[in-house]
Order: sequence, then C-alpha cells, then structure tokens
Amino acid sequence: MSRKKKNLYVLFLTGLCCLGILGGCASGEKADRKEQAAEEVQTESDAGAETDPVQDAEENADGKLVFSMEDIEGETYTQEIFADYDLTMVNVFTTWCTPCINEIPDLETLRNDMSDQGVNVVGIVLDAADGYGGTDQTAVEKAKLLAEQLGVTYPFLIPDESGLNGRLLSIQAVPETFFVDKEGNIVGETYSGSRSLETWKGIVEEVLGGVTQ
Repeated sequence: MSRKKKNLYVLFLTGLCCLGILGGCASGEKADRKEQAAEEVQTESDAGAETDPVQDAEENADGKLVFSMEDIEGETYTQEIFADYDLTMVNVFTTWCTPCINEIPDLETLRNDMSDQGVNVVGIVLDAADGYGGTDQTAVEKAKLLAEQLGVTYPFLIPDESGLNGRLLSIQAVPETFFVDKEGNIVGETYSGSRSLETWKGIVEEVLGGVTQ
C-alpha cells in the first residue's frame, strides 16, 4: 500500500477518534484536520511522489463509484449492488456511535417499506477499516453483533483501500448518509447526523423523484 494512502487513512482515522456526540458523532477540529491533510498531500505531490490511487480511481470511473468491498460476513460486493435499484441510500456509521446505532432499525424499516419503489439501503462500517488497508476485526465482530441484534438484512460493508474512490476520506462526522443512482452516480445532498424514519422517508421520496422523472 502506498505511503500516501497510509498517510490519508491515518489522518482520517485520527480525526474520527476525537469525535463527540452532537446529534451524530462530530469532530470539533474539522478545518484544522482538513488543512493538515491537504498540506501533506500537496507536499508529497510537489516532491514527485507516486501517483494518487484515489484520483486514478475517480478518473477511471468517469465520476461513477467503482469498488470491490467485502461485507462483515466475507461476501464481496461491487458497484453492481446499485444496478438493481433506482436509488440506494448509503449510510456510513461506526460501531461506537450511539446515534448511528439508534437509527439502524429505522433504516431497515425504510428499506422494507420502500424496496418495491426501487429503494435499497447499504451500510458502511467506517471503523472496520484499520487505516492501513486492512480490517479491524474487533469492529467487524461488533458490527456482526449489531446486525444480529437489530435484525438487519441489508449489507454492512467494510471500506476498501481507496476509501470508496476517496469518498470516505472526507467524512468528519458520523452517521453520514448519501444517495447513489443505479448507474453508480452520487445524487442529491449529503446528510450528517441521524434522522427519524419519517424524515428519512420524505428525503428519500424527494431524491427518488429526481432520478426517476
């Protein structure tokens, strides 16, 4: 794994370790960390460091999400997970974030209630990545327990080395939720913090209308 990728993941996970709970789990030093990460990446670029794998992935994908990630049970998923649904809600969470955990049952209900309208839900367990391209098995086991206790049927994915084409590297508060259409394009707004089932349904209906009209 490249030195640049390690640096990005270490900076990223260091930020997550300092999160507090504010309707979600949010960082109080977002700007400083973002500036620090940007300066480090720029320094390596100016020094003629190796090419950026995140940028390469985005360019090769023409803006679409392209990935291969395992879920907490070891099953492999790719961007084809989006193809069967008009809209997929991607919920990024950690196993230690109380607001994240509390809204998971509502997301399961949302998926069950709206699947016939072409809506799916996918979870990404942010702390299941160890920051060096590997897996934090402790977090994976916690996620398995959560899925079992909460009756979750949608997949909990483990971040890949690229951080989902770099999309996950910018997250500074969890839960974070965004939407992807069947072509793999991120659509609509990004939402930080947890919400009620009814609020999410209203948001999903609005985004869905935009991709199916």
